[in-house]
Amino acid sequence: MQIRQTTVSVLHCQPVDEDHPLRAEEIARAAGDRIEWVIELVEAGVIAPTAPEAPRAQWAFHGEALRGALEARRLQRDFDVGVDAAALIIELQREVRRLRGMLGGR
Repeated sequence: MQIRQTTVSVLHCQPVDEDHPLRAEEIARAAGDRIEWVIELVEAGVIAPTAPEAPRAQWAFHGEALRGALEARRLQRDFDVGVDAAALIIELQREVRRLRGMLGGR
């Protein structure tokens, strides 16, 4: 078995919050994909821009969208599923967390 080792250098760090949203290009780059993939995630309901009515070139996303995109990427990589299947899995996971919260965290 071959063990791979990866080295990462952080060259630039920026907070992601309401004052510092991410652009679609930044989400795509963080997930190692292209802007069209981010558009697919929006269309599938995995992530949502802060102003959905804005033109795509002006879309901005909060940190939760980055988490959703990275989760979708992981599901696609680990289970070889498409965007729609990843969206369904993520939605089911969110619903399970919501229901557990209603039950007191069980």
